[in-house]
Formats: sequence, structure tokens, C-alpha cells
Amino acid sequence: MSDLRVAFFGSPDFAVPTLKALLESAYRPVVVVTQPDRGAGRGRALRPPPTKVIATAAGIPVLQPNRLRDQEATAALAAFQPDLQVIVAYGQILRPEVLAIPRCGTLNVHASLLPRWRGAAPIAAAIRAGDHESGVTIMLVDEGEDSGDMLTSLVEPVHDDDDAGSLGDRLSVRGASLLLDTVPRWLAGELTPEKQDPTLVTRARRLKKEDGVIDWTQPAVEVWRQIRALSPWPGATTTLGGVGIRIWQAELATGEDPGSPGQPGVVPGTVIDCGDSMRVQTGDGVLRVVTIQRAGKRTMDVSAFARGERELVGKRLGTTTPEIV
Repeated sequence: MSDLRVAFFGSPDFAVPTLKALLESAYRPVVVVTQPDRGAGRGRALRPPPTKVIATAAGIPVLQPNRLRDQEATAALAAFQPDLQVIVAYGQILRPEVLAIPRCGTLNVHASLLPRWRGAAPIAAAIRAGDHESGVTIMLVDEGEDSGDMLTSLVEPVHDDDDAGSLGDRLSVRGASLLLDTVPRWLAGELTPEKQDPTLVTRARRLKKEDGVIDWTQPAVEVWRQIRALSPWPGATTTLGGVGIRIWQAELATGEDPGSPGQPGVVPGTVIDCGDSMRVQTGDGVLRVVTIQRAGKRTMDVSAFARGERELVGKRLGTTTPEIV
């Protein structure tokens, strides 16, 4: 085992594969820093971050400061004397005094091909923009938001059936592997940090629940990307008869599909056909809704959903503000 003292920063499921990989490697963390437990579910019972669950089971000390910038939190971290810090979707920007602690620097596993999609939601941003490729970049952390020098990267294709969940699952596993390949090369001085091209920077802002509200006047391809980009959170939502509806899966109508061009003069959001899928007119083309969920109910395919609805054809989606599903 290495005598390198590693501090790991990470909170959500995306960070778990890297934490597990470090625990099974020569770079077992001496401390895990994660977000505080948060209320979840209808009862708002406190739920620990996934990384805390893994660390606790492995007997690794856990720090959960509300703000790592606080002097007390910084001192608690420094007491572990980390030589290297690793960040994966931690959720806070590290201040200079925290970055100054490790002698070997701070590495970040970021889910994009930097400098494209700096920020909090790079996977969703890539899907919504229609990118054919995403990836992972291992970078040195500086005081900015994902603006540090790059060390290594890998490319991962974005498939038409990908949503943010499926793409994120692949990137989290590949990012863990890339980090374990990068760390020894970085420590051995084999890697030359590469500055990001400022002319190529794009930003992926933090998602909000209202980002999921579907505007049916948008082209079908835009709505399709929105549904995929915002699954599993915050979810793409609309309404039917004033009741909130969440759309989990949809497909673009193809040229061979009789409903693909839509019907002239039909208002966007109108259901023009319903069978194995529900064909909905958009501002340009038709979207085939496949999996759906009424507020407070279970997820189901459209054929099952249609059996509980009368005369779906001709009804219009999105005439009111959706409830949170």
C-alpha cells in the first residue's frame, strides 16, 4: 500500500465508483468529505449522501461541513494531513486555503470534455445540446469553476437512447478508471498540465425543477433531448387535464411513421394518436411518448396509461403549470 495520504471529496452516486476504486487501490482515502445529510421523501427524513454510506462501511472518517470555507472545517481537514485531494461532484468550490493543504495538489474528475461544459450539470447539458460525444476530464483544481489545467481525458459516445442517468453511470465508472491511471503518472511527473482554451468554454448551469417544464411549441427534437437530459432529475413534466404528468421516455417520430410530420393547423401539445405510444404534436414534428407517470402514481407505458384515460386523442398537454411529480 502507498503511504500517500488521500482526502476524497464527493457526494452523489456519480462519486461512488471513484471512491470504491480508491478504497480498493494503493490510494485508500484517510478521510471522506461530503455534503451534510439532507431531508428526503415525503417525511423529509434525513438521508446520508451515498459516499458517506460507503465510507462509513469501510471505516473511513467522514467530514460533513455545511461550508468548507469555515475555519473550523478547514482545520478539521488539515488535521488529516492529506498529500493529495480528489474531488468528484462534491458540490462546493474549494477556497485557496483548502487547495493549499495537499503537497501533491487537488485533482477533479469532471464529467465532460473540458473546456466544454464547465459547471454543475455537464451531462444534462451535453444531451440537451445534442452532443454526439461526452467524456471525462481529470484536471487540477484552481479557484475557479472547472477552470484548472487538464491532465488526462477520455471520450464516451452519447447514444440516442441515453438519458442523463445512463450516460452518467458509464462516465462515473470510466472516470474512476481514468483517475487510477492518472494519479501514479501525475505523482511520477509524467504528465504536463494543459491549459484550457478560453474561446471554447461553455457552461452547464445547475438544474432547477422548472427546467423540466415542457414547452410543446419547441421542435420535437428539442423536447426529446429535454426529456432525456432531465431524467432522472428533475424530470420532464407537463399537464393533462390540469393534472401533472412526468414523461420518462420518448422517441422521435421517423419518416416512416405516419404521424411524423404532424397535422397541419394542429396546436402544439395536442395528442394526435395513441396506441403503443402517444403521438404529440410539437412546434415542428411529432414526439412519440412511450413511458409516462401521473402525479402520485406509478410509472407505466402509454398503452396502460391510455386504458385509464377516456378519449386521449384531441386532448392537449401543457395547458397549465405542472405539479411536481
